[in-house]
Amino acid sequence: MRNSDAMLVRYADEIQERQRFIDAMVEAAQGESRDLSEQELELVTRARDRITYCNEQMGPLEEANRIAADSADRMAALAKLIDREKDKPRDVEYRSAGGYIIDRWRAGLGEREAIHRLDVYHRAAAHQTTPDNPGLLPEQIMGPVVNFVDQTRPLVTALGPRQLPSGSWSRPRVTQHTLVAEQTAEKTELASQKMVIGKIPVEANTFGGYVNVSRQNVDWTQPAIMDLIVGDLAGQYAIVTEKAAADQLTAAATAGPTLPATPDGNTLSAAIWEAVGTVWAAMHGAGRVIIACSPDMLGQLGPMFPNVNPQNSFGTGFTAEQFSTGAQGTISGIGVVVSAGLATGTILVLSTAAAEIYEDRVGALQVVEPSVLGVQVAYAGYFTALTIEAGGIVALQG
Repeated sequence: MRNSDAMLVRYADEIQERQRFIDAMVEAAQGESRDLSEQELELVTRARDRITYCNEQMGPLEEANRIAADSADRMAALAKLIDREKDKPRDVEYRSAGGYIIDRWRAGLGEREAIHRLDVYHRAAAHQTTPDNPGLLPEQIMGPVVNFVDQTRPLVTALGPRQLPSGSWSRPRVTQHTLVAEQTAEKTELASQKMVIGKIPVEANTFGGYVNVSRQNVDWTQPAIMDLIVGDLAGQYAIVTEKAAADQLTAAATAGPTLPATPDGNTLSAAIWEAVGTVWAAMHGAGRVIIACSPDMLGQLGPMFPNVNPQNSFGTGFTAEQFSTGAQGTISGIGVVVSAGLATGTILVLSTAAAEIYEDRVGALQVVEPSVLGVQVAYAGYFTALTIEAGGIVALQG
C-alpha cells in the first residue's frame, strides 16, 4: 500500500470514528429525552471540525491516486505491446518423466525452446511474504476505543439536578405550621399558632480532575487522544458525583423493616409497603416514590420478579434491556432504579421530594504550556446533594 493510500484509509477511518462518536452522544441524549449538554456540544463541534478538515485533506490525495492509477494502466498497456517474449512459457509442468527426458535430450542438441522450458522449470522462485516488508504494512487500529464508563447517574437523574446558585446558600423550610382546630364553643377564641420558617444551610462541593498531554500526543494519535481524555474525565465526574449523592442519601436514611437473608416476593413486598407508609407519613404525599438499590441486589430482586408474570403478580418484571438507564422495572407499581454509586447490599425507598441535587458543571478547561509543548486539560463541576426530610428516605435492613 502506498503512503497516500494509507493516509486516505487513515482519514476515512477517522471520519467514521468521529461520526460514530457523535452518533453515540446523540443516541444517549435522545434515549434520555434531553438536549445535548454544553460539554457534549463542545465534543460534537470538535468532531465536526475534524471531519471537515479530513475531507479537505482527502481531496488532493484522491485526485493524485486517480492520476497514478491512469498512468499505471497506460504503462501496462504499453508493456503488452513491446513484450517480445510473450510467446515464451511463463510456467512449465511436465506430464511425465519421459517428457522431461526428451527436453533434456533436445536441449543437449541446442534447441532453444527446450533450453528455455528447462530453465523456467528449474528456476527457483523467491517468495515474497509480509514478514519481508514490515515497513510497508501500516498498523491498523480498529475503533472505537473500548472504555466502560457509566455516565448515566441513575440516582441523580431520578431526583433531577437543579442549577446551583452559588458556593453556599440556605434552603428555606417550614419548621412550624399554623394551627387550625375545632372551636370549643361560640365566641371562644380560635386556635392560633405562628408559622416558623427555618433554613437548611447548603455548601457546594467541587469535583474535578486534569491530565497533562504532550502536543505530539494530541497531533499524532488516531483516534484523537484529546476527545478520549475529555470524555473519560466527564465519565469519571459522573461516577464520583453519583456516589456522592448515594452516600448522602444512605447516611441520612431512616432505618426501615429488616429483610430475611433470602426473602420471598410476599416478604419483600410487605417490607416495601411498610417503608412506603413511613415515607408517606413524613412527606404527606409530596414527591414520587421510587426504590433505589445497589447492583448486587438484582441477584435477589430479579428472580423474584421475572419479566413474564401472571396478572396477580407484585410487579411487571425486571428487564436488562434498559441496563444503560438504570431503570429495571417495578415492584408493586413502584419504579426500581439501580445505581452503582450505592454501597453493596443497599435498598432505599424514598420520595423524590425528600432530597435535592444541585449542580453547576464547569465542563472542560484547557491551557497551553508552550515551554514544554504540552496541553493541560481539566474537567470539573460544583455538586451537592441535600437531604430535605430524612423520614422520606427509608433503608431496608438486610
